[in-house]
Amino acid sequence: MDEKKPHVVFIPLPAQSHIKCMLKLATLLHHHGLHITFINTHSNHTRLLTSAAAHRLHGAPGFQFRSVPDGLLSTNSDGKEPIDTLAQVAVYLRTHFLDSFLELVTGVETPVTCIISDGFMTFVGTPLAAEKLGVPIILFWTMAACGFMGFYQAKVLSERGIVPIEDENCLTNGYLDTMIDIVGMKEIRLKDLPEHVLGIHPTEWAFPLMVETAKEADKHSHMIIHTFDELESSLVKELESMFPNVYTVGPLQLLLNQIIPETEPKNSNLNGYSLWTEEPKCIKWLESKEPNSVVYVNFGSLAVMCLQDLLELGWGLVNSNHEFLWIIRSDLVDGGSAVLPPEFVEEIKRKGFIASWCSQEEVLNHPSVGGFLTHGGWGSVIESLSSGVPMVCWPFSGDQQMNCRQMCKDWEVGMEIGRGVKREEVEKVVRVLMAGDEGRRMRTKAIEWKKMAETAAGPHGSSVHSVRKLVDEINMFSIN
Repeated sequence: MDEKKPHVVFIPLPAQSHIKCMLKLATLLHHHGLHITFINTHSNHTRLLTSAAAHRLHGAPGFQFRSVPDGLLSTNSDGKEPIDTLAQVAVYLRTHFLDSFLELVTGVETPVTCIISDGFMTFVGTPLAAEKLGVPIILFWTMAACGFMGFYQAKVLSERGIVPIEDENCLTNGYLDTMIDIVGMKEIRLKDLPEHVLGIHPTEWAFPLMVETAKEADKHSHMIIHTFDELESSLVKELESMFPNVYTVGPLQLLLNQIIPETEPKNSNLNGYSLWTEEPKCIKWLESKEPNSVVYVNFGSLAVMCLQDLLELGWGLVNSNHEFLWIIRSDLVDGGSAVLPPEFVEEIKRKGFIASWCSQEEVLNHPSVGGFLTHGGWGSVIESLSSGVPMVCWPFSGDQQMNCRQMCKDWEVGMEIGRGVKREEVEKVVRVLMAGDEGRRMRTKAIEWKKMAETAAGPHGSSVHSVRKLVDEINMFSIN
């Protein structure tokens, strides 16, 4: 590596969506002339360089992958990413990350200029690591501004004595419908916040961590958010009044599309951002379908459901009489495999296609895809907005409920399915999404957001300006 160029070390949370998002920003900053060291845990490092057929910059000058131990005895070769494994890794990293990281960076060729840490990785000591190295740290929130603000309420509401909620009756007595005041947002209810922020059993172990994370954010002067100004203008302005330096860098894939050589297919798995092995057959299946005729169904890399919920969703899709592409991970069903009844399998052969994973952006940009049934994870939402595809949201955890609230109310591109999923409800919302007046209205709105996202990522767009400002700041770090 050229010692004269700034050297940025990336530290993502060890989960698929966080790694994917941070790796895209790392690729973008490398294009702007910065040296990059991207640090995964051992098991995710192996998965990334295997499942993704190696990232496009693996081995390129000025870009290197490194890894730290994660406490797992062996790499999870089947690609499973259960939430309990992530929790196990988090416990290990909290104790062992700092020493492993410092040992690793002392062996790199060039001095570290700054650290870009996932905002949720401060609990393992990334700010202390930066302090020991004598370099600045930038926190990257791989979510929307609304998602960050939702998690930030752990600090705000705990200081007001509203959380943690200790009375479990609040789950059923309507208390969670209480509106809360978040500047820059409107009509947000307690139940729109991440469940860890509320501190309701059985997640009380996570509540102190959320408060700690929010308080840590206050200590740092630079933060990156994966959104674009036009989507969350009032909330971004509020964050800019709270934090000295805010960089909005989304949608990252649209920014990357500006720099990917014409010889490489855009939005494809050849760029190597996935920990999961993607199945190309589903793209071939889409090729035979009419424009806007297929419902794409994917609940992300961590969500799990009971078999009954899976069957209710499945029969709702079948009964809607619309064709669908459904991603069913091998670990999607909680505590068991997704064994489907023979009669259901026959119906799927008639109207649907099931795969274990896919190149999501390639699917969402396919002309045959007319709607997206999603868990509402931010990676999925911003990819759908970037593709002009309206959504039905069935949120599970984290920032998903907040994202769902915004897509349905503020952005007007989505509908929500209730937690107790029933096939009749799924059938109804899919029909509305794909062929109803409301679905057509949402599709028109989604296309408007797509155009605004493309403008933000265009030559003179807000996100391009923000990325340049970030690069300039990192270059100043290297001078100082």
